[in-house]
Amino acid sequence: MVYFVGAGSGAADLITVRGMRLLEQADIIIYAGSLVNPQVLDYGKETARKYNSAKMTLEEVLDVMKEGERTGKMTVRLHTGEPSIYGAVREQMDELDRLRIPYESCPGVSACFGAAASLNLEYTLPGISQSLIITRMEGKTKVPEKESIESFAAHQASMAIYLSTGMLRELSSRLMAGGYSGKTPAALVYKATWPEEEVYICMVETLYDTAVQHHITKTALVLVGDVIGCRDYEKSRLYAADFSTEYRTGKTT
Repeated sequence: MVYFVGAGSGAADLITVRGMRLLEQADIIIYAGSLVNPQVLDYGKETARKYNSAKMTLEEVLDVMKEGERTGKMTVRLHTGEPSIYGAVREQMDELDRLRIPYESCPGVSACFGAAASLNLEYTLPGISQSLIITRMEGKTKVPEKESIESFAAHQASMAIYLSTGMLRELSSRLMAGGYSGKTPAALVYKATWPEEEVYICMVETLYDTAVQHHITKTALVLVGDVIGCRDYEKSRLYAADFSTEYRTGKTT
């Protein structure tokens, strides 16, 4: 059996309880070595065989899974953050389907949620934004034309932009071309929730300069939107005194 497990956004204790228990039982652990906090591996058994997938091809990863299944071993495929976001898991699952090897998924905490916790940020403030767009700039992996930065920026929603730290000058330009003001609040979060985390609040037009000033070239998440640092928003109706729910009758004044 193969389990795809999200390691969380960085801090070793941000893996889910289920993910931790799966690691404790695993005979084989294949982990994303360039991105997963090494401390997470401490949850595994001393006898577990560990493979760093940063040094492996897809075929080599599958060979380890096949051998584990052949010998009746339990395998954990440990991905960074939440595997369903930029985790390249579907291609592994399709091959396991072809090989008739059973698998299950265990969710994790993605970097955008770790970053929100670090900033004490709510992405969906009433009257400001009720949507969070998770996207990336085009790099080695193409982005569909209909999902351009400009088209998303036109919505003026909260945005979390992954895998784009090396293209911040272009990113700022495209965000502004799409409709964001250059003065729109932004944040650059380096290694969210890791011990070495760095957080910098800036503006869309100063993203590149902020990265240069603090020597950030990779492993950072870009957040954009008026929710950052916002204090002028509408309160939620959920807890309003005159709002009735299944559990509470609204009070009239």
